Amino acid sequence: MTTPALSPGHLSGRDWAALLVLCGAIFLEGSDVAMLTVALPSIRTDLGLATSELGGVLTAYVVGYGGFMLLGGRAADLYGRRRMFVLWLVVFLVFSGLGGLATEGWMLLVARLVTGIAAGFLTPAGLSLITTQFPEGPRRNRALIIYGAAGAAGFSLGLVVGGLLSAIHWRWVFFAPVVLSVVLLVLAVAVIRRDAPDRGRGRLDAGGALTATGAMVLLAFGIVRLEHLGDEPVPTLGALAGGLALLVVFVLLQRRSPDPLVRLGLLRCGVLVRANITALAFAGAFYGFQFLLTLYLQEMRGWTPLQTGLAMLLMAIDAVLAPTLTPRLVERFGVARVIVGGGLAAFAAVALFAFARLDWVYALMVPSMLLVGVAFALAYGPLAIAATDGVAEREQGVASGLLNTSFQLGAAIGISTATLAFTVTLAGQGSAAVQLAAFRVALVVPAALALVAATTMVLRARRRPLGADAPDAPETRAEVRVPG
Repeated sequence: MTTPALSPGHLSGRDWAALLVLCGAIFLEGSDVAMLTVALPSIRTDLGLATSELGGVLTAYVVGYGGFMLLGGRAADLYGRRRMFVLWLVVFLVFSGLGGLATEGWMLLVARLVTGIAAGFLTPAGLSLITTQFPEGPRRNRALIIYGAAGAAGFSLGLVVGGLLSAIHWRWVFFAPVVLSVVLLVLAVAVIRRDAPDRGRGRLDAGGALTATGAMVLLAFGIVRLEHLGDEPVPTLGALAGGLALLVVFVLLQRRSPDPLVRLGLLRCGVLVRANITALAFAGAFYGFQFLLTLYLQEMRGWTPLQTGLAMLLMAIDAVLAPTLTPRLVERFGVARVIVGGGLAAFAAVALFAFARLDWVYALMVPSMLLVGVAFALAYGPLAIAATDGVAEREQGVASGLLNTSFQLGAAIGISTATLAFTVTLAGQGSAAVQLAAFRVALVVPAALALVAATTMVLRARRRPLGADAPDAPETRAEVRVPG
C-alpha cells in the first residue's frame, strides 16, 4: 500500500508531533523569561535581594543565553541536533528546578546563568531541527511560522501565568517549567528523528568558540548595563570595548581556521545579513516597548502584575494569526514584504502610545496590544525563514545560532536603551507629569528600532519575493554558498 503524497504545505502526523515538541521548547523559553519578570518583586522580598542583585537575576540569564548561542548552533551541526536538544533540555530543567530551591541570592544567580547557557544550546538546536527535518519550501515555511508563533505566545502568556503562579508562590515560576520540560523530554525522545553526527562536518574550532563566546558574553553584559552608564561607566564601557576587541580577534581566527565556527562566506549572503539586522531591531522594538508598557501600567498606573499580564494578553493574538494568516500572506507577497508589514505594525503600536495619558481607559490601549500581536505574527516566523533559506544543511545550526543571537542582543539593546532614555529624561524627578513625559521620550527608542526593522527588508521586498520561490532562488543560493 503506497503512502499518499503530501501537498506542498501539508504536514504529516509525525511532522506535527515533532513540531509540537519543538514549539513546546521555544514556548518554554519565552514563558520562562516572562514569568520571572513578573515574579521579581516577590523574589526580592523573600530572599532580601538588593536592587543590583535583582537585576543580576535577569542579566545572568541574558548573558548566558546570548553568549553561548553561536557555540550552541555549531555544536548542533557537529554533534547532532537531536542529541544537543535532548541533552540541554535536561540541563535546562535541572537548573530551573534548582532556581526554585534557591535560598540565597548567589544560588539563584548561578541557576539562572546555567539555565541561560542551556537555552543558548537548546534554542538553535531546536530551530535547526526544523530547518533540516522539514524540506525547504512551503512545508518548512509553515513549520517555521508556527514555531515563531509559539515563541511569541510563550512570552505573552508567560506574563499572565507568571502573575498567577506568583500569587501562589514565586518558586512555582521555576518549578512549572520543570514539569513542562519533563513532558517535552519524553516526547522528544519518542518523536524527533535521529540525526547521527556526520564525521565529515569537521571539528569544533576551540579558538573561535572561546573568542566568540567571550565576545558575546561581554557585549551582552555591557548592553544590559547601559542604563548604569552615568553611574558606573568603567565596567559598562570596558565590557563593550572588550567584547568588540574579542569580536575582531574572532573574525581573524575564522579567516585562518580550516573548520571555522562561523564560515565568513556565510555572512556574504545579503538576505541572511538583512534578516539578522531586522531581527535585532525588531526584538529591540518589542522588548523595549514591553518594558516601557510594564513601567507605565505598574509604576505609573498602579496596576498589579496579574492585571498587567492580563492587559497584555491580547498580544498573544499572534498565536492565532501566525499559523492561519501568515502562511497565506507569505505565499501571496513573499517573506520580505510580510516582514516589512510586521515592522510597520510594530511602529504603529508604539506610535499610538505616544498619546497616552494617566487616565487612559483600557479600551484606548487595545489597538496597540493588537498591533503588537499582528507585528509578531508577520515578522517572527518569516524572519526564521529568511535567515535560514538556502543555507546548506551542515550550517543550519550556525544560521539558527546567528538569528537567535540577534534576537537576544536586540532584546538587551531595546530594554537598556529605553531604560536609559527614561532615566535620563526623568533626571531624578518623581512627579506624575515628569514620569509621563519621560515615558513618551523613551518611546522614541522602540519606535526607531521598529522603523529600522521595516526599512532593512525593503530592499529585498522590492526584488523577487523571498519565500514564494525559495527552492529555485539562484541568487540566494549563490550568496550563501560563496566559499569561506
